[in-house]
Amino acid sequence: MSLDLKFTYTEKKDTRSGFGDGFLEAGRRNPNVVGLCADLIGSLKMGDFQKEFPDRFFQTGIAEANMIGISAGLAIGGKVPFAGTFANFATGRVYDQIRQSVAYSDKNVKICASHAGLTLGEDGATHQILEDLGMMKMLPHMTVINPCDYNQTKAATLAIAEYEGPVYLRFGRPSWPIFTPADQKFEIGKAWKMIDGKDVTIFATGHLVWEAVVAEAMLREEGIYAEVINIHTIKPLDTEAILESVKKTGCAVSAEEHQINGGLGDSIAQTLIRHNPAPLEYVGVNDSFGESGTPTQLLEKYGLNAENIVKAAKRALARK
Repeated sequence: MSLDLKFTYTEKKDTRSGFGDGFLEAGRRNPNVVGLCADLIGSLKMGDFQKEFPDRFFQTGIAEANMIGISAGLAIGGKVPFAGTFANFATGRVYDQIRQSVAYSDKNVKICASHAGLTLGEDGATHQILEDLGMMKMLPHMTVINPCDYNQTKAATLAIAEYEGPVYLRFGRPSWPIFTPADQKFEIGKAWKMIDGKDVTIFATGHLVWEAVVAEAMLREEGIYAEVINIHTIKPLDTEAILESVKKTGCAVSAEEHQINGGLGDSIAQTLIRHNPAPLEYVGVNDSFGESGTPTQLLEKYGLNAENIVKAAKRALARK
């Protein structure tokens, strides 16, 4: 999918609400869809599903390891479990259970992780996980998805309900611009070229896709035409789209709300070094924990905004 237009938005909404609405719709479509939550039903926006399907929803309490084990058992019984909690608890706290009980045996469990990255905001470093995409993408069999806005998160939630196999779905807390179509078709593993360009490619994921769109407009004002590609699926990575774009532009930027080490940028770098070496600049958190602050303050302080994407694009261009 490619759109040549100036992206705008008229509404903001948190991506976790996109998950909640998609989860409810998935439950209406498929009676085997079930929900589990570790005492965060309101935060994960799973309450509407619980009300409509009380016999298909399980409140496990603050016992995330048990939640993953129960999910694995439900998957063996033919159910499609959606296990929801904060991203920090959905990965770091239960990595062993995910690896042993879900990924190893390729079980059809959907791990649904909210409040990821710096934009969790005021809860601070202990909750702002910035390593989850790397942890999950390293697991064999695991599909890793990080959508960019409310509409795409809803579409992704519906798509993973139909997909057979373990999935890690990452989304966030803050209100964020809605700039993708409500009727979009979400294709797992297929990157979305949002803006066509010729000078530099910006590969972005999650909340930073919008920042990349803003950065493209800023660069265009200076006569630099950036190609913006939404990498909503971290694994399997759309290597064909990456190589096709960089072959045209000759240099690239990766932008993610995640550690530079082990994130999307590393996956892109591995692809380029194997097939088409080219300058690549990273926009991400550089080996640091976060801190308390508003989402906007934190994105600015840690260099995860449009202004820093512009700077990275210019560095990449200078290395051509």
